Amino acid sequence: MKRGKLLLALSLGAVFVASLVLVGIGDDANTGVVRVGIFADLHAHDTDSPGEGKVMTTYPQRLGACVDAMNAWPADLVIELGDFVNGAFVMGAPLGDPARIVNILDQAEAIYAKLDAPRYYVLGNHDMYDLSKDEFLAHTAATKTYESFDVGAYHFVILDAQYNKKGEDLAHAGWVVQGNIPQPEIDWLASDLAATDKPTIVCVHQRLEVDKDLLSGGGPEILHNKEVQKVMEDSGVVIAVFEGHDHENDHTVINGIHYIEFDQLTDEHNSKPSWAFVTLDPQARTITIVGAGDQANWNLSY
Repeated sequence: MKRGKLLLALSLGAVFVASLVLVGIGDDANTGVVRVGIFADLHAHDTDSPGEGKVMTTYPQRLGACVDAMNAWPADLVIELGDFVNGAFVMGAPLGDPARIVNILDQAEAIYAKLDAPRYYVLGNHDMYDLSKDEFLAHTAATKTYESFDVGAYHFVILDAQYNKKGEDLAHAGWVVQGNIPQPEIDWLASDLAATDKPTIVCVHQRLEVDKDLLSGGGPEILHNKEVQKVMEDSGVVIAVFEGHDHENDHTVINGIHYIEFDQLTDEHNSKPSWAFVTLDPQARTITIVGAGDQANWNLSY
């Protein structure tokens, strides 16, 4: 084993062990508690591309360590928050062959499939650089681009923000940053939330609370974000929104809803492999987030 790979393996192992100690495997006997694993922005990419260097290439080790940690916890479910694959475009590097992306997706999916719990997917903008939504669904366990489901005392919603400004599906987009949630999906969300009385977690890739973003042309990260916020607020059941995209930790509260931005799993800018153990307690009415790597810890109430 080369020295660099040995150091990476030792680092990932240390993160894994530390995470297990922090979470306290198997010591949570609270009735109704739901354990949710979260990771964002894997950006699975070539592991042997000389034209694009070694950017975002350690995803097999990082995703494998995350899956191992979630299995050992154990998680009741795991949700990836988008940008599962990177796509052909890499900042500061030549464009690659987009035909290779399906194979990279297959390789990442094979690792994610080792998870012992149900796994879920949020579409990110990078996922649409060289794929269509149908291609993404065909090569993963995802069956819909937006959906909802119940786990124990909680309701979960997966939103799809990967539409252009006309409300058309993004596909083989090459490059796009800003998301859009069109009216039919907003109407679906309103109906879905009206049909449940369970505390609800909404998962989306780009950030619904960001109104001005330079890369999004100075507009919001997601078009129609205010309409979506109002639907969630009016429902009275949404307690939190889980987001990726910006590769950083952030938390804010708007009209009683927690907006939580999770750190990245990818190896961009020497980042540590990061993911989150999220414990939802319906009796205490708490959202407890214990982070691995660069992921922050939060203890939130609703």
